[in-house]
Parts: sequence; structure tokens; C-alpha cells
Amino acid sequence: MTQIRNVTIIAHVDHGKTTLVDALLRQSQTKLGKEQAGADLIMDSNELERERGITIFSKNASVRWGETKINIIDTPGHADFGGEVERVLRMADGALLLVDAKEGPMPQTRFVLKKALALGLRIIVVINKIDKPDARINFVHDKTLELFLELGASDEIADFPTVYASAKLGRAGFEADLAKMSDISPVFEAILKYIPAPNANPDKPLQMLVTTVSADAFKGRIATGRISQGKIKAGQDITHINRQGQMKKYRLVSLMTFEGLERRDAGEVQAGDIAAVSGIPDIVIGETIADGENPQALPVLEIEQPTVKMTFSVNDSPFAGREGDFCTSRQIQERLFKELETDMALLVDLGPGQNEWTVSGRGELHLSILIERMRREGYEFQVSRPQVINKDNLTPFERVFIEVPESYSGVIIQKLGGRRGEMQDLRTENKIAFLEFLIPTRGLLGYRSEFLTDTRGLGIINATFEDYRPDPGNWREREQGSLVAHESGITNLYGLLNVQDRGVMFVGPAVEVYRGQVVGQNARSEDISVNVCKTKQLSNMRSKGEGGQEHFNAPREMTLEDALQYISDDELVEVTPKNVRIRKKTLDAAEARRKARMG
Repeated sequence: MTQIRNVTIIAHVDHGKTTLVDALLRQSQTKLGKEQAGADLIMDSNELERERGITIFSKNASVRWGETKINIIDTPGHADFGGEVERVLRMADGALLLVDAKEGPMPQTRFVLKKALALGLRIIVVINKIDKPDARINFVHDKTLELFLELGASDEIADFPTVYASAKLGRAGFEADLAKMSDISPVFEAILKYIPAPNANPDKPLQMLVTTVSADAFKGRIATGRISQGKIKAGQDITHINRQGQMKKYRLVSLMTFEGLERRDAGEVQAGDIAAVSGIPDIVIGETIADGENPQALPVLEIEQPTVKMTFSVNDSPFAGREGDFCTSRQIQERLFKELETDMALLVDLGPGQNEWTVSGRGELHLSILIERMRREGYEFQVSRPQVINKDNLTPFERVFIEVPESYSGVIIQKLGGRRGEMQDLRTENKIAFLEFLIPTRGLLGYRSEFLTDTRGLGIINATFEDYRPDPGNWREREQGSLVAHESGITNLYGLLNVQDRGVMFVGPAVEVYRGQVVGQNARSEDISVNVCKTKQLSNMRSKGEGGQEHFNAPREMTLEDALQYISDDELVEVTPKNVRIRKKTLDAAEARRKARMG
């Protein structure tokens, strides 16, 4: 019987998790598919993940080291993807905690580590990037121990084994001396020595908890999970137990296990291993696949509740249907409900109006990633301003961790104080300030882009959900109004030059706009209608010095995140595969004023 180890990798963004997995796959001489054979960052297979440098979707890989099969489970590093994190940790018996040799353990490391410790996983600390010239290995080791103790780890778990590594160079060792390292094999040795084998009895009736679900054009819905007990065979009759405890019998269409990064057909998968099965049409995450004759349910997975919601609706702007492949209410609704099959932290309900849906998630980033993915798939729709979800007159609070050069700490304290944030901690090391705040989730909405501007892009901000508390109230709304297009047409440099002194423009010349579209931010608090399509009256007269003095400032490019953070309650973001536009909910200014008067 093959020995099995199930291990997850916990790391902060950009600490080298994906690079380490690459090194492990190559060291074990795992056969890779044609696409992955020459690639780096194999686990970050999603285009969005490569762009943002973060892991959004958990993935599975498997390597063989001697007689042992090691299943590697990649976890998302961002707290907004807590739904993914909780599920995948249940497939593991231990974890590699990857820490940067200069930066030490970071806030998002803390989030996932806290979940892992709560499940009683055995932790191996891997201090990575020891080849960096400014590495602080002993300091980082001490900080990691402090974090374990702070999170309430038992003495046994806090006495963690440590491996030192340079994943980029493919080397590791039990001493922090790069010269004594030859390859990455000490990581494998530590896994075999310290991570326990799965505690799973192959002779008991089958139980398997589904932790991820994906779609396949040929096999239908594929459910992946760890076999808690028993074994599963190809073509076997099984019982599907749903979240309400109802049971249905099915015959498996296919049975697969992981080799490298690919799923391979298998005849039998034993207890403790990770399997993927198809043939159960209505299975969702958190449910049990059990023995056909003696079905017993596993505990249903509980997931953290959403804290932020937005309204998605069919695009009804003058440009509707011109840039997207999927624009109808049926297509958008099908796509949103399809997302529920794989994202347990998301909720979708029918919205207040026709062709509207209320979509709730774990944070702004969680929802903006969904919007960006839909946009790239060819969907066209519009979304409202993000709003927090209150419970029993209490509002969600976040614990915010900030790392900035010391010179910027003053402006951070001032801005977060204005957003009802309470500072919990402030310390300085090597001219870097580490700040910790407790702040209502509402106070954080729209702050990230402002933070990057205030810190010249040098700051790092992370937030994790804390709890529900009384709303402090007295919220300040956006202090600046919008510049709204007065008519539909093509923007003209002459019209833009006349308007740009009013504020910051979002569009340049020769851009098609429509009446009611937001084309800039006003320097004052009210909205203003502006004519950016105005052209110069042609005449045969020319005044002295005319035409050479004006300078048009480069417009501010509004990304999806910028647009979501900018809009107010009477505005929407129009999302298409080609453009992100901001518009007024009511395009006609006179009609909007009439509605406002009527309340």
C-alpha cells in the first residue's frame, strides 16, 4: 500500500510559494504536460493570478518521493478568499509555512496559519529567500515563533522544525548556509519525518468530503475531495448526501487521482488520498460521497459569511450590447449561479428590481475578481457601489495590518482615523512603520487606491475579518462630485481643454461617450454637466498666439477597482470586455433631480 502525505503550503503574497512548488515538481522529476514543461510559476495557471501575483484559486499537485505519494495543496493567500482556504485545509494533515527571510511572517500568513492551527495541522516552517543580501534569518525565526505563541499554538506545535531554502535556486537545508545545500530534497525529508500519514481506515464504509467542484465538457461536474475512510473504485455505486441530509444513489462515471498537475484515470483510490469523481450531476462543495450500502454523512463545511454586497444588473446604457458576447439577463444569471457551484463564500439572490441580482462576498477584492473574470469571458453588465452587510444592527469590523516607510505613517493614521479606524499597535523597525487598526468594513471601502497614492506605491495593506460591532455612524460621503457628459458624441480636444480646469478627466480626445456618462471628477462637491464633445467654431479669422498655448493633462485611467471605489450611490460601473465606464443611474440630469426631490 502506497504511503501518502497530504500537505498544504501557507505563504504571504510573493514569498515564493509558487516558486517552491515548481522546485519540488522538478526535483521529484514529475512528468509535466507540454504546456508546463518549460514554464515557471506552474501553479499560478490563471491569467489573473499571474497579473496580480496572488493565488486566488486553490489547486492540487502530486509528486512521488521514493515510495511515498505527496499531495501538495496550494491555498489562496488573501483573506478575501477565506472560503477557499477553509475547505482546502481540511484535505491536509500538515502544512509548510513559507516565510520570507527578510520580511518575516505577514498578515495574510497569519490568517491562513490561524485556520491551520485551529484544525490541529502539524507545521514545518520554511524560511525562504535566504540568498537575499538583506536576509534576517534569526530575526525572522524569532518573529515566526512569536506569531505561533500569539495564535495560541500548543508547545508541541510551537516547537516547529525549520528548513532554510532558496526556492529560486532550487536548494534547501536544515542549516542556514547556502554553500552546504545541493538541492531541494531536505523539504521532502522534513515532510516525510514530521507530517503524519492520513488517519484513515480503508476497511470502513466509504466517506469522502467534497472540497472543490469543477466543470468538464465531457465528464460533467467533477467533485474533488479527500477520502476520509474506505476506498473508492471506478464504476462504483455510491450515495450522495446533500447539505440537507437527503440521499441519492449514483454510479460513478469516472474516477481520477492526481499525478503532477494533471488528473489521471484510476481504477481504485485508497483512504487518505485525494480523488476526483464524476457522475453526480447536482453535487456541490461541502457535501458527502458515501458508501452505496451503508451511507454515513460527514459534517457539512461551514464557511465565513459574506460582509460586502453589490447589485449586478443588465447593461441598459446607450452602448448596451455593442461590446459583449453575453448581455442578456438569462446569460448573466446562469453565469452568477454557476459561480456558486465552486465558490462557497459567495451568495447570489434576486435583486430589488427586474434583471438585477444581489451578489455578496468576503470583500471588495473577492467581488472585483469575479467581475474581472466575467468581463474577460465576454460578459457585459453593470454593477452598483459596494455596500457592507449589517447583522442585527451591528456592522462588520476588519483588523487592518499596514507596513509603510516611516515618513508616510502620519498620513495613514490621519486618513484611517477619519474613516473611524482605531489604532491598536504602532512599531518601527529599520525606518519601516508597522501599524495595526480596527476599522469598520465600511471605512475600508474605497481606501486601497487612496492608500497606494498616499504611500507612492510603497505601502502594503492587508485586512482580515474581526467581528460584528455597533456602527460608529457619522459617515462622510465622497467629498467631490462628478463631471458628467452633457451630450452623446465623440470627445474633442477643444471641449476637454475647456473642462479640465474643473477637475480630473477620466477620458481623452476621440473617445465615444454618452449623455449621463461620468467623464471626470469635479474639484468641488457637486456634480456638473460638461460638454466634452464641443468643437471649435471654424472661421477665417485668427487671433494672435491662438492654438499653441493650451496643454491637455493626461486623463486618469480608471481600472475596475478604481471605478468601484470611486462611484457614489447614484452611479454605476458599466463593465464590458473592452471598457470600464462610470455612469449615472439616471442618465437624464433633469429626471435625476426630479427623482431626488421626490425622495
